[in-house]
Amino acid sequence: MGYNLLKGKKGIIFGALNQESIAWKTALQAHEDGAEFVLTNAPIAMRMGEINELAKMCNAEVIPADATSIEDLTNLFEKSQEILGGKLDFVLHSIGMSPNVRKGKEYHDLNYDWFLKTLDISGLSFHKVLQTADKLDAMNDWGSILALTYIAAQRTFPDYGDMAQAKSVLESIARSYGYRFAKKNHVRVNTISQSPTMTTAGSGVGGFDVFLDYANKMSPLGNASAEDCAKYIIMMFSDYTRMVTMQNLMHDGGFSSSGITEEIIGELTK
Repeated sequence: MGYNLLKGKKGIIFGALNQESIAWKTALQAHEDGAEFVLTNAPIAMRMGEINELAKMCNAEVIPADATSIEDLTNLFEKSQEILGGKLDFVLHSIGMSPNVRKGKEYHDLNYDWFLKTLDISGLSFHKVLQTADKLDAMNDWGSILALTYIAAQRTFPDYGDMAQAKSVLESIARSYGYRFAKKNHVRVNTISQSPTMTTAGSGVGGFDVFLDYANKMSPLGNASAEDCAKYIIMMFSDYTRMVTMQNLMHDGGFSSSGITEEIIGELTK
């Protein structure tokens, strides 16, 4: 159900791969709430996914772009403004990939070339997106730019590997660039720290099923679903959150504030 929260707003959504993707669900919700937008993903991800199907459902155009390439991002932002007929009101950065995690490298035996790729794809790309939008003056006043992150930026989780460092970089960029964008034209920049979610990227982490169950038992409200995350993103894109910026917003059912829960105590005392 939509409430026209984004009626008349225009944007770019990065990272919709398939129906499990948070970006996919965000696109559907944004469309339902009246937004117009361009979908984008890396060319290799587009070959793996179903983004063209989503584009038809949302009456959106697709522009391939490698988020680590300034040339691709410049083309993306310029063409998006041409297609949408003006500057942008929102951008979602839903991008994350670690070659080390994907190939099962232990944290004490990282391939450092891959580590740099992790940082570039999953962290530095956010700065490139922000910088490109800034230099092209592509954002309307009071726009909203979001990136998805995870609590591993603050806490240690086995098997999350070098993605933890990438998420730390991502959150720091949101604060630093958020200051500039707020002073420039009131654009707010935030990150959303989502519950573990059964997406293609999330399920690639070792022991994910076990941790999903643990996080659910540690969260008084339970794990936040991808659908609920999409709704939170829509709220952050809307005019109801115009004074929220430079924040890492926890969307995790209470996980980040729980020391222990009755469910976990019950498990440990069996």
